[in-house]
Amino acid sequence: MRAVGVITYGGPEALEVVELPEPVAGPGEILLRVHAAAVNPTDTYGRNGARAEQQRKSPPPYVSGMDVAGVVEAIGPDTDTSLGVGDRAMAIVVPNGSHGGYSERLALPAGSVVAVPAGATDVEASTLPMNALTARLALDLLGLAPGQTLAVTGAAGAFGGYAVQLAKVDGLRVIADASEADEALVYELGADVVVRRGDDVADRIREHAPDGVDGIVDGAVQNELVFDALCDGGGFATVRGYDADAPRDIEIHPVWVREYAEEREKLDLLRQQVEEGVLTLRVADTFAPDDAPEAHRRLETGGVRGRLVIEF
Repeated sequence: MRAVGVITYGGPEALEVVELPEPVAGPGEILLRVHAAAVNPTDTYGRNGARAEQQRKSPPPYVSGMDVAGVVEAIGPDTDTSLGVGDRAMAIVVPNGSHGGYSERLALPAGSVVAVPAGATDVEASTLPMNALTARLALDLLGLAPGQTLAVTGAAGAFGGYAVQLAKVDGLRVIADASEADEALVYELGADVVVRRGDDVADRIREHAPDGVDGIVDGAVQNELVFDALCDGGGFATVRGYDADAPRDIEIHPVWVREYAEEREKLDLLRQQVEEGVLTLRVADTFAPDDAPEAHRRLETGGVRGRLVIEF
């Protein structure tokens, strides 16, 4: 089968179409014929060598990709699922060596796979699982109560946008950052207040929350630049980890979506929320497997709103 991976680490041009053995659904697994795989910032680390130490136990090619959608082709023995062969489904993928979302077929744990939202295309559905589960996990770790205030940086991005929408479902007041060009979009996603992004974003947030916000979801990875926006003892959810000590008893919450990779009920609730109009699926562009290098170039250039998707 075809996949998109790297044999030698490098820039976007290192991506190439490779041939891999056909996977088989084992016990507790679902074999998915992938029609669409979303391209996420984390995918670039499997391509450029940033994860070489973790990957070296496996031979190349290394295949990235954490969001997919397609059709169920087979169900392994002793598999707990409501899905049947021929059903359209989406899944979160935990990449490992040549096992990654940029593949024509994947054998995945049944807990990682649910039906696509009614009315959504496979391309649209592929933008949901990893990104929305990451936002859900970030909010769960912060554990804010209805009526409290959350700040979201990088709110116009896929992860940040889901964080804004899910926070509103949770009854939170949301202060989000955005460029002037993205302000209307972020308001449309549900933010109560939108401030200009930039290194002084903490000051801008404080103008609307003088005592500090109760939590921050830091989709823009600004780290200490936004600590001053938090109240004493507030919570900070980071998607890249943070090694230094935080001031004022700020509680750091590293968000590793692998913790939710087999939380089928949570993923299925996200599906329902798309169907209810609570969550918005946003596609920026689609690419053939041979054009995956261009997808990574576009992603790393910045400014993409919605997800880029590889279609198989």
